[in-house]
Amino acid sequence: MLNSAVNPTIADLRERIQRLEGTAVRKGEVLSFGLADIDDRLPGGGLAFGALHEVAGGGADAVHGAAAALFVAGIVARTKGDVLWCLTRPDLFAPALAQAGLHHDRVIYVEADREEDVLTNFEEGLRFGGLGAVVAELVRLPMTASRRLQLAAETSGTIGIALRRWRRPMEAADFGQPTAATTRWRISVLPPNRFPRRASGGRGGWRN
Repeated sequence: MLNSAVNPTIADLRERIQRLEGTAVRKGEVLSFGLADIDDRLPGGGLAFGALHEVAGGGADAVHGAAAALFVAGIVARTKGDVLWCLTRPDLFAPALAQAGLHHDRVIYVEADREEDVLTNFEEGLRFGGLGAVVAELVRLPMTASRRLQLAAETSGTIGIALRRWRRPMEAADFGQPTAATTRWRISVLPPNRFPRRASGGRGGWRN
């Protein structure tokens, strides 16, 4: 009987089967921002694959979450494969996501009436593998649920992003509660850059 622990052929076959099934863990892989000020502060120099990350809007964006959603769209747009986006409020504006680099033909929207179902879809999507990323819009993220999501992400090697969106400003205080997320982000918008008078408009920036 061959010992697969020391047999490189069997180990290679198992890895190939995992990749065909979409369950191979991308150990050590990260998604770099390409900005030293951010990457130097993240383990491995970027946003880890096979991990749960948490993003929320800051200030007035804490409720509607527009800036946070665009930030998330820009991240998952740089992954390969389809993106599963789980939500209860169908108010995402696809052209805005496309401006962030995430085109509609890559996004699979899963709408649920209850947040419990969003969590279930989030976990199933992460366990499935073969997706570029899985995003879920959540009001609450209990520690137990976040641990399950983190384990599911580790199993498939997929990036999971919990986009925190609240219905009332007072609910935003929940963001301070501990979770199993690998990184946590609070995103606000900076004023547009100033242009000469002959130019019009301006492009906003992120404050994280």
